[in-house]
Amino acid sequence: MSIDQTLIQRHGDELYEALIAGKTVPNLRDRVPGLTIVDAYAIQARMIERRMAVGANVVGKKIGVTSRAVQNMLGVFEPDFGILLSDMVLPDGAEVPHGSLIQPKAEGEIAFVLKKDLIGPGITAADVLSATDHVRACFEIVDSRISGWDIKIQDTVADNASCGVYVMGEDRVDPRDVDLALAGMVLTRNGEVMVTGAGAAVQGSPANAVAWLANTLGRLGTPLLAGETILSGALGPMFEIAPGDQLGLHVGGIGSCSISFARELAHA
Repeated sequence: MSIDQTLIQRHGDELYEALIAGKTVPNLRDRVPGLTIVDAYAIQARMIERRMAVGANVVGKKIGVTSRAVQNMLGVFEPDFGILLSDMVLPDGAEVPHGSLIQPKAEGEIAFVLKKDLIGPGITAADVLSATDHVRACFEIVDSRISGWDIKIQDTVADNASCGVYVMGEDRVDPRDVDLALAGMVLTRNGEVMVTGAGAAVQGSPANAVAWLANTLGRLGTPLLAGETILSGALGPMFEIAPGDQLGLHVGGIGSCSISFARELAHA
């Protein structure tokens, strides 16, 4: 049984207000008996509605929970998705102001930019490749409005799949010119290698993850649209970020990008 609309609106508003205030709230699953994933997506939609009401626009989608390790942690065995908004996009090399995120962590991904609509169900990885204008190296800086990252699948879905901000590299590559499954990633923090990975970590290939999203949204009557950016899922584990960190990402055959985090302001 789903929760009622009053609770959906209340918790969507709560998560939006936590985002604006830079604060966290206790996990939803322990406070909302019977909370389902369907309910969680409805809460997500309310949170997005609040953000769009103050000027943000939808620019794409993100796929999360693509690795087996994360799925086991959250107790679910398929990915989830969130909505990318115009106020989440940062330029390559950007410095994130101190305090603009709550408890950020970094992931390296491959971003797909579409040139044609993808309307599921029935979408294959080959359809994804033919509908994609280009792929780019991408940092996703995930963030959670749930205290201490104490999340299960309902919590992260309600919280817009733990979206924070993202940065894409300038290089643009036709996905048919690179083996996405074999594309290797190296992610550095302050010059030290932190994470390595490959495209195969994402559902066997990032194109498979995008096909899953197109089919999942298609069954809900929502297409992936030409011009949208799709973040296809992390190529390796995420890790925490501290003020002053400088991050670099390279994905073989695709390109590089970077992002840094401002140091804490000195106290007077």
